[in-house]
Amino acid sequence: MNKEQIASLKSFLSTPKKIVIIGHRNPDGDAVGSTLALGQYLKKKGHEAVVVMPNDFPDFLKWMPGANEIKLFENDRSKTTDLIQEAQLIFTLDFNSLSRVGDELQQVLENLDTPFALIDHHQLPGDYATYIYSDVNICSTAQMVYHFMEMMKDLPLLDKDIASCIYTGIVTDTGSFRYSSTTATTHRVASHLIEHGIDNALIHQSLFDNNSAERLQLLGVALQNLVILKEFNTAYITITQDDLDKHNFQKGDTEGFVNYGLSVKNVKFAAIFIENRQDKITKISFRSLGTFDVNQFARKYFDGGGHINAAGAKSNLSLDETVSYFISKLQDYKKELSNV
Repeated sequence: MNKEQIASLKSFLSTPKKIVIIGHRNPDGDAVGSTLALGQYLKKKGHEAVVVMPNDFPDFLKWMPGANEIKLFENDRSKTTDLIQEAQLIFTLDFNSLSRVGDELQQVLENLDTPFALIDHHQLPGDYATYIYSDVNICSTAQMVYHFMEMMKDLPLLDKDIASCIYTGIVTDTGSFRYSSTTATTHRVASHLIEHGIDNALIHQSLFDNNSAERLQLLGVALQNLVILKEFNTAYITITQDDLDKHNFQKGDTEGFVNYGLSVKNVKFAAIFIENRQDKITKISFRSLGTFDVNQFARKYFDGGGHINAAGAKSNLSLDETVSYFISKLQDYKKELSNV
């Protein structure tokens, strides 16, 4: 965000406004953490701020301060549409294309004359926003909210609740600070958040140590289905709809499963393919080590995207057909993967 945009937005926010903050469909820890942090900050500034998510989010995130106040578009389209249409400013966080919110909510947003403000760290931001804060070098949108408050000269408004939400977003999008996107600045921000009284140990416990028996059993199935393609330094996991149903799948239960493939010795590229019979799609997550760009791979073959080392996508093919198509494309990257 350049100086002119910062000054313009600061002036706009100098008087109370009705603001709606929107995250992407199937929100993760960074989407929920960043939107809640921004919402609480704006409320402290005297604004009427509401967080709207396209659909529900995992139970392991519902402990977060303010999570019970999030409005779900899928549960009440009429009320949330009214809130959006009455807003004087729309913030979109942790996504950069309106297609990420789902068809119906996308249509609502595209029909607005309201100004948008974008805060996001994914590549190739869309051009729908008046105010754009985009930086692919920052590990999480939640950390960007911290820097946004800094730009607005409002870090004195940081409190334990806001800090807890920001920390959650950082932790989830950095794999607990182990991904290469974690920088010295990230650690300095985390240190400042801890100084504001967050219980970082409890946050980690809430995010990662409250597994249901069914989730762990589903993980067992995923690991049994792990396939290693040694010639491509690649691993993939498949999970069928029957696997999900048998283990009472809840939203968020497969979060992080793809990383087990990446943890195998010599594996540089990992994928997970999850059958969704209701939507007639196969959901895909990609992860990589080093310079292998899964964002470009996802965009080229699966109309997906994300970051260099982490991306998501979907396929309209069956689970088996999707996996076969995926394997067929690896031959073009054999040299690149062997040199990562």
